[in-house]
Amino acid sequence: MKENIFGKDINACEALMTELGEAKYRGKQLYQWLYQKRCENFSEMTNFSSALREKLDGQYIEAVLMHYEHGASLCVSTQVGCNMGCKFCASTRGGKIRDLTAGEILAQIYLAEKDENLRISNVVIMGIGEPLENYDAVIKFIRIANTGFGIGQRKISLSTCGIIPGIEALAEENLQINLAISLHSVFAERRKQLMPIANRYDFEPLMEACRAYFKKTGRRITYEYALIDGYNDRDEDITGLIKLLKGSQNHLNLIGLNEVQETPYKESPRLSYILGVLEKNGVNVTMRRKMGRDIDAACGQLRKKRYKDKVSL
Repeated sequence: MKENIFGKDINACEALMTELGEAKYRGKQLYQWLYQKRCENFSEMTNFSSALREKLDGQYIEAVLMHYEHGASLCVSTQVGCNMGCKFCASTRGGKIRDLTAGEILAQIYLAEKDENLRISNVVIMGIGEPLENYDAVIKFIRIANTGFGIGQRKISLSTCGIIPGIEALAEENLQINLAISLHSVFAERRKQLMPIANRYDFEPLMEACRAYFKKTGRRITYEYALIDGYNDRDEDITGLIKLLKGSQNHLNLIGLNEVQETPYKESPRLSYILGVLEKNGVNVTMRRKMGRDIDAACGQLRKKRYKDKVSL
């Protein structure tokens, strides 16, 4: 997602450079390139390093369109990159560059509808980035998507790694959206190994926040669980899931892992078996339909592929 920097004054140019981790004087140089030298291409800014020119030349995000019997669903991103560091996810490679504005998130719907000549009926805020780390923009996006684009709140789902203050704030927003929690293990230490953010927001406080959210909103929570061979698909993991969710109104979404080349994690061969055991033990569970793997359209893989293609040009 590119930002148009033409029109920035010298103070804004200096602020941009500082935000990018560069010296303030670079802002004055940028200002001179834009207006005094009438430069139209970053590659012409010869006193900038190639790394700085790359920073200025825009970043990539991804939005993935999925077709279901009930209509078209769009998975949108909320940040350029991600700081959560989940070990099995491509979105976090390279960290977070910046938050997206509400307008930039809305633009993903607008462009998808325009390019595909269809109406988006469902939105999942599960693309690149942690939505609750970009809280204000995401809430603004949800309200405009609802009142402006006419997408029902109950057709909007937000997925979080478990940012407890964000979950608590969301409970007070009087929204009817669907909340999903990236769970991936019921054992605190194993979850911390997979998801570094769990070192800040531990398992039991997270579960308490989820119970409070359900009590406040009456909206069931979906727990997302990507099954990893030999890591979270063991018999003791199944027992832990049953203990956590048996008889609960909340929902478990089993996911076949989208394998990332740079990690050792592999998809579990026990998906169907685990689904059957959980169903027999009274857990409200489904298995997520596999979509987009043939075009690397999952967990930041499109963005990663686009960068790789650009480098190889």
